[in-house]
Amino acid sequence: MQQITVLGATGSIGGSTLDVIARHPGRYRAFALTAHSRLDELARLCWRFKPRYAVVASAQDADTLQQQLDGLDCEVLHGEQGLCRVASADEVDSVMAAIVGAAGLAPTLAAVRAGKKVLLANKEALVMSGALFMQAVQEHGATLLPIDSEHNAIFQCLPCNYHDGLPQTGVRRLLLTASGGPFRETALHELAGVTPAQACAHPNWSMGQKISVDSATMMNKGLELIEACWLFAARPAQVEVVVHPQSVIHSLVDYVDGSVLAQLGNPDMRTPIAHALAWPQRIDSGVQPLDLYQLARMDFFEPDPEKFVCLRLAREAAEQGGTAPAILNAANEVAVAGFLGGQTGFLQIAQIIERTLEQLASRAADSLEAILDADKQAREVAGQWLARMS
Repeated sequence: MQQITVLGATGSIGGSTLDVIARHPGRYRAFALTAHSRLDELARLCWRFKPRYAVVASAQDADTLQQQLDGLDCEVLHGEQGLCRVASADEVDSVMAAIVGAAGLAPTLAAVRAGKKVLLANKEALVMSGALFMQAVQEHGATLLPIDSEHNAIFQCLPCNYHDGLPQTGVRRLLLTASGGPFRETALHELAGVTPAQACAHPNWSMGQKISVDSATMMNKGLELIEACWLFAARPAQVEVVVHPQSVIHSLVDYVDGSVLAQLGNPDMRTPIAHALAWPQRIDSGVQPLDLYQLARMDFFEPDPEKFVCLRLAREAAEQGGTAPAILNAANEVAVAGFLGGQTGFLQIAQIIERTLEQLASRAADSLEAILDADKQAREVAGQWLARMS
């Protein structure tokens, strides 16, 4: 029986993870479930899965949830300290790291430093602190498995010794597929007036608001490019983004002998989650088999650089290195929050990020303190640009 901590249990990834866990009650048990503020939903999950711990954001929320769980043997913790505790507990075998944004960095690092099997759905952990994060994985003997469908696909298509370097293993390039989001066919001049509801209406995937907007701007793919570089010891030039509207090929690996290996499947996050939970074995995920006859065709396009400026900014930050990716990520979080809150327009998201990157110089990302300081400064500067563009 494997004990699983689910960081971000009330999100879409958390829900899919618990669905897979529920399908294998003799194999997995939820040790801890966490949520930021969706207390009623977390309470329902706790009563269903009966974890040993639950974690929420504040002490007040913890008291409220503990009352909702009266009669259930579940201790409620709160704050970053509580998250780190359930991520690193001795009883835990695997940690699903699915907290969106920079808030997921500390507990994910805590899981790594405790040598856990970490199922990484939080892009920001690697985007912000890639070098430190991968060094901690190696030093503490943690097992790092990617949950993003694209990175999980690449992981499945790479040779097991890919950490020796892509050229040494015969890999020419990694091809990250992208759906293109809801505005793939929308003219650039029409994007100025799009609403948050339109930006969040993803054609293929069911996701939270923030990641849906990131998909609409293709910042999501830019963050994945940075993440891929750290996960697979690749240079930015070795990672290419391909728009594939059907979202059936989740990513590809191009080898020097001309072979291109791809991982295909229906667009359902339970597939990579089940793969990582059971790795190196395979278990049923509940996902329907892919019907190639119904699919009939697959299309591929090059991303429009004028429409998807965020993708260019992310590649430039990856090439620059240091704290540039942390600055990019923080500015994006501020800009997206401003857009969702009606403070600024869709096209201003990229403008705010670009102005912030221009204003703040990248420094060495050689400590967690330096990374968090860059994150803080970027949020302040991006907030100032947001106020100007409101």
